[in-house]
Amino acid sequence: MADERIEVLKDILLDLHHGASEESVQERFNQHFKGVSAIEISMMEHELMNADTGITFEDVMGLCNVHAKLFKGAIADVDVPDAEQEGHPVKVFKDENLALRAAIMRIRRIIENYAKPENEDFHQEILKGLKHQFDLLGQFHHHYTRKEKLFFPIMERYGHDSPPKVMWGVDDDIRDLFKDAKAALAKLPDGSIEELSQKLEAFAKEFEEMIFKEEAILLMILLESFTQDDWLQIASESDAYGYAILKPTEKWIPHRESFEQSAGADTSDNQLADALNQVQDDNSPEGTNTKIINTPEGQFTITFKPKEKKKR
Repeated sequence: MADERIEVLKDILLDLHHGASEESVQERFNQHFKGVSAIEISMMEHELMNADTGITFEDVMGLCNVHAKLFKGAIADVDVPDAEQEGHPVKVFKDENLALRAAIMRIRRIIENYAKPENEDFHQEILKGLKHQFDLLGQFHHHYTRKEKLFFPIMERYGHDSPPKVMWGVDDDIRDLFKDAKAALAKLPDGSIEELSQKLEAFAKEFEEMIFKEEAILLMILLESFTQDDWLQIASESDAYGYAILKPTEKWIPHRESFEQSAGADTSDNQLADALNQVQDDNSPEGTNTKIINTPEGQFTITFKPKEKKKR
């Protein structure tokens, strides 16, 4: 990838760090880029945290949401058919995100119903449903743990060490926000439903931003970098860490490219192979053996004459 492009991306984030408005940076970004490779983003973050730029790990964490917003709609997709197959770790990951977002939406609706005066007599039943949905949402812990324990080590092996470091820090912040929301839930029915709503929205904002970072940046890096064997390793080890709400419905069996030509194929390679198998024997006198190999371009003649045995 072009060093110049990475430099422009790095300069944009540095400008943000020094106080440039998101609007001005967005406009400049749109002028320079039609699509951004996730690998370039990874390299850029690596340079920001390791070069003598004045940017620290904490700064990059703070800029994470901002630059993720800039990359929305500009990330170049990576077409990997395997990733859409049932049981593939990427498919499982995306399905979990859909289920977790659905849980958040259900919680929002339940909170709205709980807050209505006419539903006061039903608070106990509504609260049971609310706690159940929070238990489902809390399974995002399995989602994050698989990401951190299975995805990140392979990323680091390929040299993408900055995204895991940044993302893991944000994951921990999101976990803390969920604990705050759970604490507000535990206060009900004596506590405030408004407090619970506020805590939920604080969590949901960061959680949904993380979904974008996972699917538009993280997975793009993985799909560009990981081999089929890497994904097989992840799939085989995922059960140990559990899943969020949804479990894979079937085991992923990857497509392996066959090097055998289909029956009846008429290619020059097959013709050559057939020709090479057309060997004629010509047993010449005196033990000399001659082989004639026919090819489309002509004939090869190979003659073998054994050494004479020494008389004792």
